[in-house]
Amino acid sequence: PLHPITLTPAQVGELHQKLGDVRHNINNHLALIVAAVELIRRKPDLSPKFIESIGLQPEKVLQELKAFTQGFESQLGITNDAPKREPRESDARM
Repeated sequence: PLHPITLTPAQVGELHQKLGDVRHNINNHLALIVAAVELIRRKPDLSPKFIESIGLQPEKVLQELKAFTQGFESQLGITNDAPKREPRESDARM
């Protein structure tokens, strides 16, 4: 935002609830990955069944983050019109 914004306690509560939901959902996706890997370790013959499930989870995590970010930015009046920052060294590691 180009100017200070004020959020009501209800708006802060709503953002807090949405953030909690996102954390919960992302943890669920990560738990599915961990569980599938453990099952594959114990029973490698099951790997074809679980590989697909593992492969779907990153996109689901990204969807969760994207939906939250869009709502967060909308509520706070954040736009993508800001000048782009210079890449950091840590960005290259991702």
